[in-house]
Amino acid sequence: KLLVFFIGDPAMKLAIPEPRIALTTLNDLPIDASNNTIKALDKVKLSGEIQDENGLLISDYSGEVTVTVFDKNISRSTLGNDNQIDSSGQLIIMDFETQGEVVFNGKASVTNGLFNVSFVVPKDINFNTSSGKVSFYAKENPVLKDKTGYSNDLLIGGLNTNAEEDNTPPTMQLFMNDESFVSGGITNSNPTLIVQLFDENGINTSSGVGHDISGILDGNQSNPIVLNNYYVANPDDFTNGEVVYNLRDLEPGLHTISVRAFDVYNNVVTSEIQFVVYDENESLVVKNVLNYPNPFVSYTEFWFNHNSSDPLDIMVKL
Repeated sequence: KLLVFFIGDPAMKLAIPEPRIALTTLNDLPIDASNNTIKALDKVKLSGEIQDENGLLISDYSGEVTVTVFDKNISRSTLGNDNQIDSSGQLIIMDFETQGEVVFNGKASVTNGLFNVSFVVPKDINFNTSSGKVSFYAKENPVLKDKTGYSNDLLIGGLNTNAEEDNTPPTMQLFMNDESFVSGGITNSNPTLIVQLFDENGINTSSGVGHDISGILDGNQSNPIVLNNYYVANPDDFTNGEVVYNLRDLEPGLHTISVRAFDVYNNVVTSEIQFVVYDENESLVVKNVLNYPNPFVSYTEFWFNHNSSDPLDIMVKL
């Protein structure tokens, strides 16, 4: 017998953003057949506009747009791990296409309906030249007025052999839950890993062999956490970006996570942070109490780690 489970109201329409967002220029030139190819290590500037249903610029639209650039589609095959056999006794393997790797994922400001975003194409793209894809999602605040769009007008492939040399690795900072965290501090059992990255040419997210942004929890090399899809460049600044990744159901005690990342030239940086997951059955524990500045005249701030997931009422006696 077949059972069907509905999650939510099947009669409710999906909240799909209205079209449309259009890609208009590449490196300040109109996109056409003679100017639509980007190569590995190219410095790229994409410009676009928010349009109404008639394709006209919405000149009073201001907000933020997320721009995701994908490499060419990837041909894959099913694994046959359901052990289904065809009429000739052969294991059934099916071929299919899936979305290409992320070349760039970042945000840009939209002013008067117009936006532009810059980035450097990673060295790890597939060098065969074919159509990539650019996906857009824009939102206008404070009243949500969102738009969506995409473009298949870009060709991606080849290598810019005249690109400037870069042998400098990215810089990385690691935190747990918020940017005030100090390595060795206390967290809950579901902490959020925050990875802040900087490189003058941008961070590689295109999944070249061995070049993923990846995390190793407690030295478990056989089960790396691939973080490429969690990296987003800062608005209007492709050189800085952040990974935000939620860890789940960690055992109480000391944990270590090591993160490795590459820039678009495949220079590597690695950093490590330690944290202590508190035992919810323990009584309140307060550690690492300090204040800054110290000594002080009229103002200071107190910092400490604790193992409570609830807000605390604190009294400081001087």
